[in-house]
Amino acid sequence: MDACPVSDDHKSGAPRARRQSASFNWNDLTYFLELGRQRNLSGAARRLGVDHTTVSRRIRVLENALNVKLFSRTRQGFSLTDSGLKLLAYAEEIESNALSVSHVIGHFDEDASGVVRVATMEALGSLYLAPRIHEFNTRYPSITIELVTAARWINLSKREADILISFPPPSGRRLNVRKIGEFGLWLYAAPEYLKKYGEPQTIDDLKNHSMIDYIDDLVQIDTVRWLSDAIGETDTRFRSTSLIAQFMSTSAGVGIAMLPSFVAMHDKQLRRILPHQVLVKRDFWLTIHEDLLHLARVKAVATFLRDLIARDQPFLNEECDSASSPT
Repeated sequence: MDACPVSDDHKSGAPRARRQSASFNWNDLTYFLELGRQRNLSGAARRLGVDHTTVSRRIRVLENALNVKLFSRTRQGFSLTDSGLKLLAYAEEIESNALSVSHVIGHFDEDASGVVRVATMEALGSLYLAPRIHEFNTRYPSITIELVTAARWINLSKREADILISFPPPSGRRLNVRKIGEFGLWLYAAPEYLKKYGEPQTIDDLKNHSMIDYIDDLVQIDTVRWLSDAIGETDTRFRSTSLIAQFMSTSAGVGIAMLPSFVAMHDKQLRRILPHQVLVKRDFWLTIHEDLLHLARVKAVATFLRDLIARDQPFLNEECDSASSPT
């Protein structure tokens, strides 16, 4: 909607300021929001299902209508200007209200189709969820899942994702948070490492071994400090912000690492160390913004994820000396 119809105020000679309405197209706020979240034209265009030139054109039209610059172009992409940041708060409130209206009047989007963005930690997303997405695609061929892996908190309130699976529960306004399962972590080492350095028989023996862990001052989510939670200070010879890198270095014989079973299963040669003395548990939390709970595509993906993790609980928590995958 570009402008309001002429009102009686105009006919009576009322001041123009009293009758003037918004001079921009409300639909352009959708393009603004998506570019603000994606920070690049191609990503915004993909989410909106349009060409990147359309996104660029609608942003330019919006800036001209408001007579203000909303984005600055940088090497990293598009960043919001001060005016853009001010508009962002209003645009997100408008978006939230629009979604709420759809829910209140009974429009539940029963057609399960479209794009759903799922965010989670790198190893869980890459080594556990990604290989199982084909199960979902078979049931819902009209729904596209976008998997975002990150070592930082994903902000659902800013629509950086539709669904979040995390180890600790997130906090925020109007978030629906549910515990959907748990997983165990054990110490693992490669046969080559154990042949060279011997297998520790007690927790004290670990002081004489090379350990693999996260980079402490770069940890953004405290729940990944599972190694120090289990055995305290260790002689750590290799550190990485990536759990996949820790897994690969363990497989290569660099040292001993604490890994979830859904990671260790990808190398059948890895041996569990002190399996009955060292075990850490973490929870899986599934979070959705309340404004998206009624969407059929979001409900379909959330149900699939809940059922998948519930089905695999015996594997994710099994305490035998096997790292085999569930069938």
